[in-house]
Amino acid sequence: MEFINSHLLSLITFIPVIGSLFVLAFPRDKANLIRWSALVITIIPLLLALVLYAGFDRSTAGFSHTAGIQFIEKYTWIRDFNMNFFMGVDGLSMPMVLLCALICPICILASWNVERGVKGYFFLFLLLETGMMGAFVALDFFLFFIFWEVMLLPMYFLIGIWGGPRREYAAIKFFIYTLVGSVIILLVIIYFYLASAPHTFDMTELAKNNALFGNRMICWFALFIGFAIKVPIFPFHTWLPDAHVEAPTAISVILAGILLKMGTYGILRINYTMLPDMTAKMATFMAVLGVINIIYGALCAMFQKDLKKLVAYSSISHMGYVILGIASFTDEGLNGGIFQMFNHGVVTAMLFLLVGVIYDRAHHREIDGFGGIAPIVPNYSFLAFLAFFAALGLPGLNSFISEALVLLGAFQKYRILTAVAATGAIITAAYCLWTLQRIFLGKLNENYALLPDITMTEAVTLIPLGVIVVTLGIYPHPVLDLMKPTVSFLNNLIIHMKL
Repeated sequence: MEFINSHLLSLITFIPVIGSLFVLAFPRDKANLIRWSALVITIIPLLLALVLYAGFDRSTAGFSHTAGIQFIEKYTWIRDFNMNFFMGVDGLSMPMVLLCALICPICILASWNVERGVKGYFFLFLLLETGMMGAFVALDFFLFFIFWEVMLLPMYFLIGIWGGPRREYAAIKFFIYTLVGSVIILLVIIYFYLASAPHTFDMTELAKNNALFGNRMICWFALFIGFAIKVPIFPFHTWLPDAHVEAPTAISVILAGILLKMGTYGILRINYTMLPDMTAKMATFMAVLGVINIIYGALCAMFQKDLKKLVAYSSISHMGYVILGIASFTDEGLNGGIFQMFNHGVVTAMLFLLVGVIYDRAHHREIDGFGGIAPIVPNYSFLAFLAFFAALGLPGLNSFISEALVLLGAFQKYRILTAVAATGAIITAAYCLWTLQRIFLGKLNENYALLPDITMTEAVTLIPLGVIVVTLGIYPHPVLDLMKPTVSFLNNLIIHMKL
């Protein structure tokens, strides 16, 4: 037990990739064995993440010193270049670790109907989980970049091989956009390493000694663009709708539920702590981009005919709240922004799973092609209404808390921008309700009079997310309490720079 507690982060990170090697060794014709093995492998990190959550001290703060980081694992890796295997979690990374650990086994279940190249699919998925988890816990910049890149190839192949009719185009577009962002980030990593004295990739040391860095505005913009592509922030968003529409259901869930959060996580982890003075100067710029994302994404979603593309554009809109919240530099705004990262991951995962369920039955995603199916599929309809109501920010559901905190924090600094952003909530409510009306209400489309309701497997993927949506809408403290000390540290860091 002591070994597990001392190496929790390594186990959570590397069990999926170790398990992927076992999956690779299985005979190709043992599809069910591969599926069940992949499910068990992803459940283990979830259980370990719950142990991590239970042992997490909610009273510690900070980042520029190791006192604010918990479950630290630090070993010399490449001595000559001062590269270390350095992992740890704080109030920023802990919610993301939980989110990743929760979503991955759900996505394995959602992939149960994959029939072509089963071994390759689940091998790549497990490799992808290691990349995502590692990026959230790595505190050595070089190690972080390795995990950041590990995600790229599995996602490229998962879209390019198992995606829709235009999968090659979508996969290449995703790959090029992400690779450009990665190269930009790598150049700044190299610069930070050479500018530090002694040379180091240790993020905590770089944060403490950030005054050594010159060309600060150039570095800030380079990092911001690299992470903005991942969010994605307008105008770097065009890869997202194509990737979502062509990706298999489970991979769409991963894209929206976890990968988009890595962009905002990178901004908070790196831009905020290593270049806090530039972050303070660019606050209004970020707030404006956040508002653009909110309004632009909502308007684009309003005019979509494809249900999956509507959910994809809604992700652009909802990630705008994250940017606006973290740009406010208030406790309410930062808490709301980070909480929105978690909430959006849960809600958008639920939405994409629901899209996949209806597509498997009807073999199309045209919103106007349905109509009046609520009485035919009552269980599916209940979960769909719950997910869309959460997306539009209905009080009592999780997104309401995070979006309200964002607007509360942002209003203290940007009253006009916040008023404009609030109109995005009206547009969101409009397209969500209009979508529900066209699919579930009105006259029944006789083509779907015998439409089957959700299966037990589909219910297992959706109900846990629905429970989280309701629970955090009523009592958000299980996540908010994780973030408080780190949010206060980040906020004080920026406020100090603005004085």
